Amino acid sequence: MTDGPLPPRRRFRYGLVPVRSASRTAGQDDRRQGRRAGRRQGRDPLPTPARHAVHGVVLVALLGGSLAVAQQHKSVTIDYDGQIATVDAYGDSVGDLLAYHHIPVGPDDLVQPAASASARDGGEVVVRTSREVTVEIDGELTTFPTTAHTVGELLAALGPRGDGAVTSASRSSVLDRDAVRVSTVKTVHVAVDGSVLPIRTSQATVRDVLDKAGISLGKHDRTSAPLDGAAVDGMVVLVSRGDSSSDTTTEVIPFETRTIESDDLPKGYETVRTAGVPGERVTTYSVKTLDGAEIERTVKKREVTREPVDEEILVGTMDVATATPDPGSAKAIGQAMAAERGWTGAEWPCLENLWDKESGWRWNADNPASSAYGIPQALPGSKMATAGADWETNPSTQIEWGLGYIAGRYGSPCAAWGHSVDVGWY
Repeated sequence: MTDGPLPPRRRFRYGLVPVRSASRTAGQDDRRQGRRAGRRQGRDPLPTPARHAVHGVVLVALLGGSLAVAQQHKSVTIDYDGQIATVDAYGDSVGDLLAYHHIPVGPDDLVQPAASASARDGGEVVVRTSREVTVEIDGELTTFPTTAHTVGELLAALGPRGDGAVTSASRSSVLDRDAVRVSTVKTVHVAVDGSVLPIRTSQATVRDVLDKAGISLGKHDRTSAPLDGAAVDGMVVLVSRGDSSSDTTTEVIPFETRTIESDDLPKGYETVRTAGVPGERVTTYSVKTLDGAEIERTVKKREVTREPVDEEILVGTMDVATATPDPGSAKAIGQAMAAERGWTGAEWPCLENLWDKESGWRWNADNPASSAYGIPQALPGSKMATAGADWETNPSTQIEWGLGYIAGRYGSPCAAWGHSVDVGWY
């Protein structure tokens, strides 16, 4: 702020500008007059060599900037919590591309490829944000952080516990505030009629476990755990037969458990090929009493009403490095899992054709030119980790991811197959 009056102003076309200060030197005025005279006579005040040098510097700077921008430009497909879009972005790393589109990445979020990885034009980026969900697992309510956003992804995150689990919602359902009830595959040991039966089951309650196993309870029988209580892996349920005045009783026949080595499964992998089911028999006794008290009981007749079914457990022996995949087995798994989503009828042949073309249904199909891997040819293969840690060797995990990808991006196998026919990829 000045103590004296403001300097006078002259009005120009585009507003007010201050009048030239009286302190300007005569030399400055002379130089300005000289430049004006030079322009009026068509002369450039800058010498030709210098002018060319300046033009060259400007051109190099412009070309360098354009080249840098072109190198940073990428066209990528971003899968953000199941919302898929192909977009333009700029940056050297995956993190740069996400930041360009204002997609935040938290410390517990899953990013494939990693945020620090180099961004690739035409590539795909999968982001799964972590959040807390409340789930009831085998009767126990628990809240924990997870990047799973659907029931299917949650089961995949549980690993072997999630295989064959029964849930209160479909696998494609989105996890929300309502708790999902999950009953995992478990082994419940039932002690009954002098035998201890290891029952492998995904039933949620003790009552359901006994019913599914075909263990009948009489009117006076009792169990050590409440019938409506949750069935938990490793628990022991003792069935006590109650007193009865009848001379005829129903008893269980225990099943045998057999382990079978299979070179169709990777080493360390086990699966139940045939679930064990106890048999049942009816026994009629001859009872002697004395003064109303039983003093002797002998078997008069024993009839098997249901034969037991032995349990068969397949144990993998295959060396993954030298394995020859069985496309037929993977295809059978794929047909069953597609049917769970309602993809039957015309949809199944579309899926069959699609993955026949992509990988021949081989779980170790590897494309060295693009790093696509597995039955669905995920690009890169590591993005299938969202469906399970065993994505490299487990056909079921690969198929689970592939079906989710098709559902999220195309809606159905036939839509994905149609796109593949049109453009050569899906």
